[in-house]
Amino acid sequence: MDFGRLITAMVTPFNGQNEVNWPECERLINYLIEEQKSDSIVMCGTTGESPTLTDEEKVALFRFAVEKANGRARIIAGTGSNNTAHSIHLTKTAEEAGVDGILLVVPYYNRPSQEGMYRHFEAIAKSTSLPIMLYNVPGRTASSLSVETTLRLAELPNVVATKECAGLEQVSQIVAGAPGSFKVYSGEDSLSLPILSVGGYGAVSVASHIIGAQIKAMIENHLAGQHEEAARIHLELFPVFKGLFMCPNPVAVKHALQLSGFQVGSVRLPLVEPTSQEAAAIRELVQSIKK
Repeated sequence: MDFGRLITAMVTPFNGQNEVNWPECERLINYLIEEQKSDSIVMCGTTGESPTLTDEEKVALFRFAVEKANGRARIIAGTGSNNTAHSIHLTKTAEEAGVDGILLVVPYYNRPSQEGMYRHFEAIAKSTSLPIMLYNVPGRTASSLSVETTLRLAELPNVVATKECAGLEQVSQIVAGAPGSFKVYSGEDSLSLPILSVGGYGAVSVASHIIGAQIKAMIENHLAGQHEEAARIHLELFPVFKGLFMCPNPVAVKHALQLSGFQVGSVRLPLVEPTSQEAAAIRELVQSIKK
């Protein structure tokens, strides 16, 4: 399974009642595929506000995305949690919904040992025939999947990729030690090009909601050996990469989408809307992209 080079971790559009806005969800899926060049879309990841979505909402979103993408992009379901049994249940349900792959975050809060993490991912992998992408994001989980544990997991037949947010050194070690078929994706927009330069395969992006076509061009230039042009694009986009994380994700990107004409609504508590100062800065970012 090839998830492609550019994967968007999609926001979940809400209406004025903070319920899923299905028409806008369809519009956003089409936009990400057709205009922003996403090869795959992650549904119900952290950017999709997975902590505040019910299981019923998640499964409905998986089914909806599969139907609306209609083979034009792969749909990856975020089914990871810090409860192995619950992750297995949600993964099986996502497989029944027809998704193309699974994204599994490192268990958060309960901080398992490396052996505990291995057994967690192994158990989920054995419960499904779907390809699995690991997701290591220490800043959110308070635990980090080590290089050694990642490489152990890469030997499992359906663990095919990782979304890595632990830095360039860890990425370099994983790329050097993993099987050739195992793909390493950047989980931080600002590190996507540096990670590509050491053998990373692509990016799981938040910024691709609004600058996906430019990110895809950066990746394609790098792959074609046009490294100066890839670097130029990276530097041009860098303020957007950083600016979209001025407040807790996905607060800024949702506001940017609102300013771009998408009725994605606000965020669910405990997240809150950007302050007036943050909103002004996000507006400047969006305006800078349109120039």
